[in-house]
Amino acid sequence: PEVLSAARDGKADDLKKIKGVGPKLEETLNELGFYHYDQVAKWTEAEITWVDNRLKFKGRITRDNWIDQAKQLAEGGETEFSKRVDKGDVY
Repeated sequence: PEVLSAARDGKADDLKKIKGVGPKLEETLNELGFYHYDQVAKWTEAEITWVDNRLKFKGRITRDNWIDQAKQLAEGGETEFSKRVDKGDVY
């Protein structure tokens, strides 16, 4: 997958707005080189498998539908979950 050594312009997206990604998982994704919604949105099946094999929660990417959530967030949209995060109802 397309990984980065750091967030673009020094500003990472809040990956915790993707349902199923908490603070620890966001940290792990950042360590793997994923900082932005558009990176997650572009994952192919092979890339999902690659990332999934490096996470402790196998199957979470598909189960929680990270790709569709990331696409929506990358386009500037919101999800029900991201609205809850913005309101401070989560984390």
